[in-house]
Amino acid sequence: MNLLRDESAPRRLGTCFPDSFEVRTVPQMGWAGSTNGDLLRLAAAAGFEALITVDQGFEYQQNLSELPIPVVIVIAASNRMEDLLPLVPGVVGVLSGDLQRSIYRVPS
Repeated sequence: MNLLRDESAPRRLGTCFPDSFEVRTVPQMGWAGSTNGDLLRLAAAAGFEALITVDQGFEYQQNLSELPIPVVIVIAASNRMEDLLPLVPGVVGVLSGDLQRSIYRVPS
């Protein structure tokens, strides 16, 4: 599965996913500083299947009926690896399901 990791999550987070997930970062794609709406459109056009973010305000900044790809929001105490790492199995579980163009929350 082709995933895009938002700038709000640590770079190392992408290395914690199984090999069946290819995780690229927003800066790797040359999209750093893009607005969330533009980022979603760019990601969909580039073939990404979902966006992973720790930005808990993300869903309030988007028209949810017009999401071009699913968005997974990882809800942790911080964006530090020690807080995010235990949530990776939950993220993988969500991504392994029947994804719709919706917001998915993975709480701690």
